Amino acid sequence: MSNAEEIRQSAVLTIAGSDSGGNAGIQADLRAFHYFGVHGCTAITALTAQNQYGVKSVVIADGPFMVDQLECILNVYAVQALKTGMLATAEVIEAVAGQLALHARIAKVIDPVMVATSGAKLLDDDAIEVLKQQLLPLATLITPNLPEVEVLLGRTVMTREAQVEAARELAHQYGCAVLIKGGHGSGMVSEDVFADESMCVRLSLPRIEHPLSTHGTGCSLSAAIAASLACGRSLLDAVKEGKAFVYEAIRTAVSVGDAAQVLGTPLQLPLDQIVVDVIR
Repeated sequence: MSNAEEIRQSAVLTIAGSDSGGNAGIQADLRAFHYFGVHGCTAITALTAQNQYGVKSVVIADGPFMVDQLECILNVYAVQALKTGMLATAEVIEAVAGQLALHARIAKVIDPVMVATSGAKLLDDDAIEVLKQQLLPLATLITPNLPEVEVLLGRTVMTREAQVEAARELAHQYGCAVLIKGGHGSGMVSEDVFADESMCVRLSLPRIEHPLSTHGTGCSLSAAIAASLACGRSLLDAVKEGKAFVYEAIRTAVSVGDAAQVLGTPLQLPLDQIVVDVIR
């Protein structure tokens, strides 16, 4: 086969922790990459012993090993987009930021994993400052949930109007697009706010009542957006595809054995069900 006839596949990188239960982290990211037909590369920040009910123990990578992983990937694979998830420590964040700063062409979806669904803090204060100062300014898109928005801004964000203001403020502060995830909200509709330098919109889908599983939805969302970007979608279209992917994954969740439940694999994305409201 000549060079002109080579079959090429887009590559996407996930920089995140491993979930031994296969619901979240690296495993969820690779599942999303596979759905979008892209090649998945991994830089693993931590090994976790966990299932959907909690984390038992964690082994965290050190900075030099993170640099080695990233150099092996970024110097060889034509990575079109990447996402970050659990980064765990200031040392890991510094190593990741230092490498990503060398690759400006790559679209970077940064999920600032700082606060668990339970409200537990997942990063120490020094690591949060390194994240804010060194990594977020490199982002193409950041995808904080509502508790993480409050940590980034240092104030509560309670109302729909406050979410819009927060999205615009974060977009200006870090020079990137922002998707504030509304999964921690309430009501019949799951509503996210997307903002960049040119627009601010609300993206809405019906909230799924009594979902079988929601473990790994944040990981899956950022991974799906990164994969969609690697497939050539615009940023807003990639966000819509990511939201639709997670909606269907929740809707089609299944039981695995007697005790575990996992997100499902979408058959198709309900893009026509997403309501997009432009905010003036």
